[in-house]
Amino acid sequence: MGRRAHRPDATSRRQVEAMAAYGLPELNIAEIVGIDPKTLRKHYRHELDNGQVKATAKVAESLFRKATGEGPQSVTAAIFWLKTKGGWRETPQSHQVAHYDLSHFTDEELEQILYSTRGAITVSGQRRIAAQP
Repeated sequence: MGRRAHRPDATSRRQVEAMAAYGLPELNIAEIVGIDPKTLRKHYRHELDNGQVKATAKVAESLFRKATGEGPQSVTAAIFWLKTKGGWRETPQSHQVAHYDLSHFTDEELEQILYSTRGAITVSGQRRIAAQP
């Protein structure tokens, strides 16, 4: 004798939609409902798809309220929102280190080079001389 045909009801539809919203895999949802994953997809396609969308919308609403509100979380939420939804990004910092072969210099020559460059600072590719101590 074969298995009885699955008949979704309002309770099982809400349950499947909630589990999909929480991010449970279809295999686990099917196990909890007591059906095969294929049967789950056949009878609950709408709930599986919409559960995730509704959850994302609810989280987005909460994030939006925080981003447009007041308080310590508002700045972080606003930055996150603008980076993910507004196309904002932080420009990467470029750090370049020049490599010089100093092996052919004597100790005295190296000391002279260090002394003459003491206080020299490079900012945005331009050499600036700071006050000598």
